[in-house]
Amino acid sequence: MLRVVVLVSGGGTNLQAIIDEVHKGNITNTEIVGVISNNKNAYALERAAKAGISSLCISPKDFESRDLFNESFLAAVDELQPDLIVLAGFLVVIPEVMIAKYRNRMINIHPSLIPSFCGKGFYGLKVHEKALERGVKVVGATVHFVDEGTDTGPIILQKAVYVEDGDTPEVLQRRVMEQAEWKILPQAIDLIANDRVKVADGKTIIE
Repeated sequence: MLRVVVLVSGGGTNLQAIIDEVHKGNITNTEIVGVISNNKNAYALERAAKAGISSLCISPKDFESRDLFNESFLAAVDELQPDLIVLAGFLVVIPEVMIAKYRNRMINIHPSLIPSFCGKGFYGLKVHEKALERGVKVVGATVHFVDEGTDTGPIILQKAVYVEDGDTPEVLQRRVMEQAEWKILPQAIDLIANDRVKVADGKTIIE
């Protein structure tokens, strides 16, 4: 059974998608053992509570230094003994020691087709604003392993979504979530839970 910890900063729509797909049996061999947020007001914490999943808030604001936060954050994650860590809209820089410890056992969902509209400063609605400014016809989402860069780890799954006339950033964001994020994130977890994802030479192989 794959022990999953989900890290989230906001509303937790991707968390909800994972919870729902576990309950439906579309994510197999998987148990969500904990949810951690850096934001005590994150609705994701309520979603976890409603699903009977243990959760906690641990914020850099509550520590005198980032090093102290990193130590406590890693300790909180380690205590849950995860096999897989899922970043589902988590807006905190992951400590490098944690990335090394959980190499190829930590994944992130990004709301674009990497390498487009990714990297430092590209998160949330900003991704969709930039895509519309550029006038692209196709956007999408990417699930990738986390490494020391920003959105640079090995790509696991991607799904394209068409831009439509009259799209606003908010409308496009919702369509990308519904048509891509909420589908490929659960799919990636299921693949990992069933030992179907391997990493070789910086790229993933799905068996």
